[in-house]
Amino acid sequence: VQLVESGGGLVQPGGSLRLSCVASGRTFATLDMGWCRQAPGKEREFVAAWRYSDDDTYYADSAKGRFTISRDNAKNTVYLQMNSLKPEDTAVYYCAARRGSPFDFPDYNSPDIYTYRGQGTQVTVSS
Repeated sequence: VQLVESGGGLVQPGGSLRLSCVASGRTFATLDMGWCRQAPGKEREFVAAWRYSDDDTYYADSAKGRFTISRDNAKNTVYLQMNSLKPEDTAVYYCAARRGSPFDFPDYNSPDIYTYRGQGTQVTVSS
């Protein structure tokens, strides 16, 4: 599975961005998808995830109420809509994927559960 992100950029505080991630392959519908980020000098952290088997979504506390993860299986694409952006959201955002299963319950709040990761897209929130 190859993942390619797009949609990053420079935005002012309070602004919005929508990140997209296109996945290769014909098994997208059975992938758990997630977004993680890494700021300079910090560890990679979980942002949002979508569990394919029951369409449950998960969000980091920092993302709740501001970010929304969604997916379009027909387009092999997962999105991250980010609103009310703050300077502390500045980071490289990575799309991530793992083979999902209705019998598997990993810690979706961890950035380490994923098998596949994209190259990342830079998001900078600054005035």
